[in-house]
Amino acid sequence: MNIWFVWLVRVPLGSTFSVRSGIPVSRTRLSRALWFDVPLEKFKNLLGENSLAAKMFLSRIAKTAFSQSSQAARIAAGNQYMGMLRKGFPSAPTYHTWLRDVIASGNGERSSLLRPADVFRVNSRGIGHTPHFQYPSADAVQDDLYSGADDARVPGLEPTKAGEKPRVVVLGTGWAGCRFLKGLDTKLYDIVCISPRNHMVFTPLLASTCVGTLEFRSVAEPVSRIQSALSGAPNSYFYLASCTGIDTHKHQVCCESVSSAGLPDEPYHFKVAYDKLVIAAGADPLTFNIRGVKEHAMFLREVQHAQEIRRKLLLNLMLSEAPGISEEEKKRLLHCVVIGGGPTGVEFSGELSDFIMRDVRQRFSHVKDYIQVTLIEASEILSSFDVGLRQYATNHLTKSGVRLVRGVVKEVLPEKILLSDGTCVPYGLLVWSTGVGPSEFVKSLDLPKSPGGRIGVDEWLRVPSVEDVFALGDCAGFLEQTGRPVLPALAQVAEREGKYLANLFNQMGKRNGGRAHCAKDIPLGDPFVYRHLGSMASVGRYKALVDLRQSKDAKGISMAGFVSWFIWRSAYLTRVVSWRNRFYVAVNWATTLVFGRDNSRIG
Repeated sequence: MNIWFVWLVRVPLGSTFSVRSGIPVSRTRLSRALWFDVPLEKFKNLLGENSLAAKMFLSRIAKTAFSQSSQAARIAAGNQYMGMLRKGFPSAPTYHTWLRDVIASGNGERSSLLRPADVFRVNSRGIGHTPHFQYPSADAVQDDLYSGADDARVPGLEPTKAGEKPRVVVLGTGWAGCRFLKGLDTKLYDIVCISPRNHMVFTPLLASTCVGTLEFRSVAEPVSRIQSALSGAPNSYFYLASCTGIDTHKHQVCCESVSSAGLPDEPYHFKVAYDKLVIAAGADPLTFNIRGVKEHAMFLREVQHAQEIRRKLLLNLMLSEAPGISEEEKKRLLHCVVIGGGPTGVEFSGELSDFIMRDVRQRFSHVKDYIQVTLIEASEILSSFDVGLRQYATNHLTKSGVRLVRGVVKEVLPEKILLSDGTCVPYGLLVWSTGVGPSEFVKSLDLPKSPGGRIGVDEWLRVPSVEDVFALGDCAGFLEQTGRPVLPALAQVAEREGKYLANLFNQMGKRNGGRAHCAKDIPLGDPFVYRHLGSMASVGRYKALVDLRQSKDAKGISMAGFVSWFIWRSAYLTRVVSWRNRFYVAVNWATTLVFGRDNSRIG
């Protein structure tokens, strides 16, 4: 018994064990707290005669250890605890076995007060975490044992130290975020990118993937290929997660990993400290709070959206050929409705028309006369284009079999749409493309907002009310006091903002302004100025529109037809991010031209 008591006292001094919630106790925190002058006979009686009392006694020892060392723990939290989080906590299975045997009562019952600290380690991404456990037999321990330790229990990346490069945290992998990542000098900064997707989507060609003109991988570029430091640099990381909050006072972001990942805790939370924060979180589709849109309509913003549209379209085509399907049901199944007459809606309608004219009529000849495309717009299609180009697009889509309807959607039901004038439009496939607006994440941030609800920024894309925070892309807009209009949610706007901000950060880094609170007195140079380069849109059947005017009222080149279609394809081919994807796109176009579109339904 004497030997056991010595082991009980000394084992925790060099090992790790868990008390109630999985919090590891290190040698530093217990070196003084565990040396108690306890009579051996009393301790023996506790172990042999009252197992619960023994457990409570040990819990008091652990509680006292934490209480006496709480001050030292807070001081060392940034240097010791978070450092251990990044490397993973050591485990001592042998000592854990000793503790379980010692605390077990006379009848062999295993105590649930002390358990091995199961260690979850993600060394490759810089996060280590000890999962949280609940121990019913230790419920008597007071909850204030860990009061004030919530932040310490959340894993993450600690603030940068002297000698380390400043850390830039980027939220989002859209056009703005990826262009910023591409231009940022990794010799000056460490980069942490946080996003629920690990790729950038080349949205101008996304509509082509819905009908098989292009393969999905042709429009998706992995973020690690855009910025190689995310996969190779020691202190740069990509985290597949969503940002849930920003603490601008502590310079840290709170994140939640993607669900269904099989992590010990669901949802899995962590924090990342930053020197500079760039918010490029994008926007969500606008639904105008119309009932039924989110439940029944499909959007066209992500690769997964295009995959869902493709599967639904091919499924309806195949189901319509089943025996016993009525004429009315066939018409409904094969009625494709597009809401929104902007570039995305028009290009998708044109691609769908091409698919019907060339592929459906050959491979689904039994139902070719039932399929129809309807484009519903509240005003005029392509309102940002020249009047002549709008009329050309209207005539061309009508000739291609696309029915144009002017109306406002009142409600979306599972199989039909109700318009404000009382018209009922049945559908089998509904694609919603009416523009974008602020996401729920952007709305939740306690930051100034620009007209329209975006994050408000000044002329240098800074959020003026907080320090070291920048915003760009679809989630940001100029504040009213700047006297500038809110820029449209276009890919070229986001890309040019990302390029500008990367150059701004590189200048700050060279002047030692990359660290937190160090850029106040550094001149930022010229503010951001956007000049519109023009607009292009495909309308199907080798026809497109090209409008190179800087504004609706300005003069410039505007043209339509086959030459415009050739310019449209050439421009987008050169704008695809990597040579690999350019090769994919060119090969897909050639394959579709020679062999037609693939109509395999996978998944």
